[in-house]
Amino acid sequence: MSPTSETLTAERILEATEEVLRRHGPAKATVVDVARALGVSHGSVYRHFRTKAVLRGAVTKRWLDRTTADLTALAAEDRGPEDLLRAWLAALFEAKRRKAGDDPELFATYQVLTEENGQVVGAHIADLTDQLTQIVGTGVDSGEFAATDPAGTARAVFHATARFHDPAYAPAWRQPDIEAQFEAVVELVVRGLRTR
Repeated sequence: MSPTSETLTAERILEATEEVLRRHGPAKATVVDVARALGVSHGSVYRHFRTKAVLRGAVTKRWLDRTTADLTALAAEDRGPEDLLRAWLAALFEAKRRKAGDDPELFATYQVLTEENGQVVGAHIADLTDQLTQIVGTGVDSGEFAATDPAGTARAVFHATARFHDPAYAPAWRQPDIEAQFEAVVELVVRGLRTR
């Protein structure tokens, strides 16, 4: 089946956009390049995404949502709050580190795109801190965590562990002792949350 005979969907456009960004980088990638990769006119792309900025925001959201989806499933698991918090923080760190290590060119591209798309990034961070709030709240309800404000505590945990998920720290994720650094911070955070 040729590209033009397939139904043009938003998902196909986002996949093509990601590939074009990987090939050309964010500075040179254009909607015309995306359309060419799909074998359609650029007007067809604009029917799904009204501007280049909207398209870039959608592809950024798609990229960030991959992390959020895995963490959402983990946050809903039925296990003890401390174990869940440790597992969730480890999964967040691993997801971000994998993105940076598996495809460094695309990761660099997304760093540029996330700077352009503050609302998308803000929504991503809100999703993550909502998940942390759920975990902390469960710990408070079970008596394992001492926190008077689960949402505020979740934000504090998120900020305290930023070195292990904020893309600005990606170069540090290759340090040989990064796992030990991560474990030390998580241990400190968990000890600070415990009621005893």
